[in-house]
Amino acid sequence: MKKLITLLLLTAGFLLNAQIKGKITDKEGHGIPFVSVSIENTYNNTTANENGGYELPVKQPGKYTVVFQSIGFKTKKVTVNAQSLPHLQNVTLDDDNYELKEVVVNSGDNPANEIIRQAIAHKKENSEKLGRFEADFYSKGIFRVGNLPKKLMGMKIEGPEGLDKNGNGVIYLSETVSHLTFEQPNKLKERVIATKVSGSDNGFSYGTALTTFYNFYDDYVDFEVKMVSPLAKGAFGYYKYKFEGSTFDEQGHEINKIKIIPRRDKEPVFEGYIYIVSGSWAIYAVDVDIKGYRVQMPPLKSLKLQQNFSHNTSNGLWAKNSQTFDFEAGMFGINFTGKFTHVYSNYVFHDKFDKKTFGREVVSYEKDAIKKDSTYWTANRPVPLTDEETKDYIKKDSLRKVRENPARLDSIAKKHSRFGVLSVISGHSWNGTRRDSTNTKNIITSRFTYNGFEIPMYNTVQGWNTENGFSYSKYGGKLPFTASVTANYGLAEDRFRFRGAFSPYIRKVGTFHFTGGNSIVQFNPNEPISPLVNTISSLVFKNNYMKLYDKTFMGVSYSKTLFDRLSLTGGVEYSRRKALFNNTDYVLIKNTDDYFSNNPLNPLDNTSVPFATHYVTKATVDGQFIWPYDYMSTPYGGKVKLSDDNLPTLGFHYEKIFAANKEQYKYDFVSVSSTYRTSFDNKGNFGIAVNAGKFFGADGISFADYKHFNGNQTHYTTMDSRLKSFNLLPYYTASTNNSYLELHAEHDFNGYIMNKIPLLNLLQWNLIVGYHGLMTPDTKPYHEFTAGFGNIGLGAFRILRVDYVHSFQGNVATNGVMFSLAL
Repeated sequence: MKKLITLLLLTAGFLLNAQIKGKITDKEGHGIPFVSVSIENTYNNTTANENGGYELPVKQPGKYTVVFQSIGFKTKKVTVNAQSLPHLQNVTLDDDNYELKEVVVNSGDNPANEIIRQAIAHKKENSEKLGRFEADFYSKGIFRVGNLPKKLMGMKIEGPEGLDKNGNGVIYLSETVSHLTFEQPNKLKERVIATKVSGSDNGFSYGTALTTFYNFYDDYVDFEVKMVSPLAKGAFGYYKYKFEGSTFDEQGHEINKIKIIPRRDKEPVFEGYIYIVSGSWAIYAVDVDIKGYRVQMPPLKSLKLQQNFSHNTSNGLWAKNSQTFDFEAGMFGINFTGKFTHVYSNYVFHDKFDKKTFGREVVSYEKDAIKKDSTYWTANRPVPLTDEETKDYIKKDSLRKVRENPARLDSIAKKHSRFGVLSVISGHSWNGTRRDSTNTKNIITSRFTYNGFEIPMYNTVQGWNTENGFSYSKYGGKLPFTASVTANYGLAEDRFRFRGAFSPYIRKVGTFHFTGGNSIVQFNPNEPISPLVNTISSLVFKNNYMKLYDKTFMGVSYSKTLFDRLSLTGGVEYSRRKALFNNTDYVLIKNTDDYFSNNPLNPLDNTSVPFATHYVTKATVDGQFIWPYDYMSTPYGGKVKLSDDNLPTLGFHYEKIFAANKEQYKYDFVSVSSTYRTSFDNKGNFGIAVNAGKFFGADGISFADYKHFNGNQTHYTTMDSRLKSFNLLPYYTASTNNSYLELHAEHDFNGYIMNKIPLLNLLQWNLIVGYHGLMTPDTKPYHEFTAGFGNIGLGAFRILRVDYVHSFQGNVATNGVMFSLAL
């Protein structure tokens, strides 16, 4: 019986490995990369590797007509008589000669223009013919690094394993095999059958079809920014076209070679070639270059994208069978290159799909998709590995085995547990571990962390201050949790403050969060001015905008997601609030100005307080509506949300002080908020945020409980706060215990307009405009209008944004300039 089973397994392995294989070369004997290879009039196809090697799977010996197709070479049909398998079939391709012919066109017209017009006129029908299908998909990606230094800007770089002494080598290699179901315009269902990453026995690649589905029949092709397709409806406004000749394939189709020439260099456009079939006006091939500055990615030097389409006489369709793109990028003298190879095969086209075919789960993984062994990959890999790729797998698998050696794991764990002299400042962690079932890996079960000292910051209440503390986390088991204790010390105040937290997670119940201690906090809990910005503002300009009070508290909160649609957090907190005063007037750069007081209601009076010491008990409920969203599953049971900018966020907040040492401190407050972001093709990105709220019974409440708005009195703001804050509004002048309506809107043209203006387009700046408004019953409406430029810099370093701001409130107008960095 064992011999029979062995024989059956060997036979199955032989059948899986049955193939026609060989090398494809030019007349000089050089390997031709990424040639599309297929059985005529079928969707059994593959792609050659970088060196021209190919392996075409077939089920049994016999006669086959194999078609070899590559951009720049004549399509070649070869009759292969494979009497046994595997069968060796080397092929030499001839250079393709695109002949210029007399084309009858309108007087003075470019012959390429008529071909492109026909392709645009027929693109909808050509696209719809390919609109519903199933197909097998294979992806292989490789990334290389060159000149990776040992140190960068004085800091030691821990390079990936496997690099040579000069910092050159492969840093990432992965493969994925999946099955696709697709329906236009953007419905996709992908089932990953197998995936692997070099150097990992359980890693999974993100190299799925999800983010690489580029359709040039669409008006725009999404590469971070919306690139204008050479077949877009308004393509003649972006491109000039040159007819470079035509040729005929083995089936007699006339193929026209059209050069794509950008009209303006800085716009989101392609350059290169597109090949159009006469008569059907379908795409035969795409060979385009994408420049980094055109897609707002300065480190990217260039990316070459190629697509090949094959014809099937049984249904008359030109379907994409292969796609490759390789890129070159670099910064700080470090070079990065990479290549991706995609193969689409075994198409099955459908007239329609059942309504239940597509759901929110876009990408899923079969069981053991990350555990497929070398036998599987040898049998199912449609594109053979190059010598470089084979060596990388061997090298990194060997390094992984060394890395997972139990003795080495114990040695590393022991080394990491050592507490050095610098650890007193920088901090240190100790991990609790156990061996996995194979005794080859240490699984972290707990972690104890000494945080070390934070970089000292400065404010006029505490003077120089820093924090330190400990935390402990327990992973897995019946009750995973995190616990922490933090100490804060202010030198001028000469005072320690301690706070603690304990957060257990109870499966099927939710997460609890217990807190308590003593803290120094900003009146605005959103902390509109960071400790670093306040430190610089105070020490250099003597502007102490941060206003603080003392809070002693204890509380508990609970969070849970209900019905996968509503995320809720509720909590109760008891606190004592106490006003604080300045304790220092230290400054680095001397001037005659005085520091403001710590009283936000009276910054010129150092003896008054914004509130008397009081005690309150507050209940809060926060909720966020979760729109149904698309997601990809992971092999480990998790979900990764796929971004959908066309869905707004909706949230609400309710709070109530129901107990206090004085009745005047009690109140109710409710607010709602929404944020929406969207893009307008190649015309930029738009965002808007609305926030409205109302207090009830709050006439005598503490200033600490007012609604405070995210103002700004410095000239610096963060990029991610643009739809949350104002630019010139003083921090606490608009605070209210009544109702309010807050609006923020911004449009980043992402190069649009600027890339059309001569000379200015050389700057590669992005025009950005915005509006910020606030209305309360107690003050006149406040408005801000902004106009500025982003993507400012040189070469690959474009991280600066500068805005001019004009604000007005009643008859009072203010102007200013704001700076921010995209870090």
